[in-house]
Amino acid sequence: MSDRVLRSCVVLFAALCFLALPYALVSRLSAAELQTLEIASKSGVHTFAVEMAVTPEEQSRGLMYRKSLPEGQGMLFDFKREQPLTFWMKNTYVSLDMIFIRGDGRILHIAENTEPLSERMVPSGGSARAVLEVVAGTARKLGIAPGDRVAHPIFKER
Repeated sequence: MSDRVLRSCVVLFAALCFLALPYALVSRLSAAELQTLEIASKSGVHTFAVEMAVTPEEQSRGLMYRKSLPEGQGMLFDFKREQPLTFWMKNTYVSLDMIFIRGDGRILHIAENTEPLSERMVPSGGSARAVLEVVAGTARKLGIAPGDRVAHPIFKER
């Protein structure tokens, strides 16, 4: 094999590896382990597949830069203890319902139909342990309201 052909093969291989990297990262993100979360409301029990945001890095990034969020999926932010929380929609392209949840699993507050790309602060309205982000309109569509119970291993029964 000539040096020219060998160099061409190396360049082609490097280009393919470079092009495959974003696909591998996206595949890893979409294949992230999803956990089951249930919300018991007056209209029934609603099941969601959620990604967990536990580390400061995961919580800081959240659902930023995503162009879509399937119905029935979401992200659960666990802050480990109850505290007043504020969120924003900076770099978030999908309108969301933000469901603020107390440590005992009861819904404290719901911020519906948040504005994409907004830097306006969205407060929890009191002390919450966690926030569930789902596609906008979900809470109204499913009849989810403050006081409803959320079942997931991070919440303790009281």
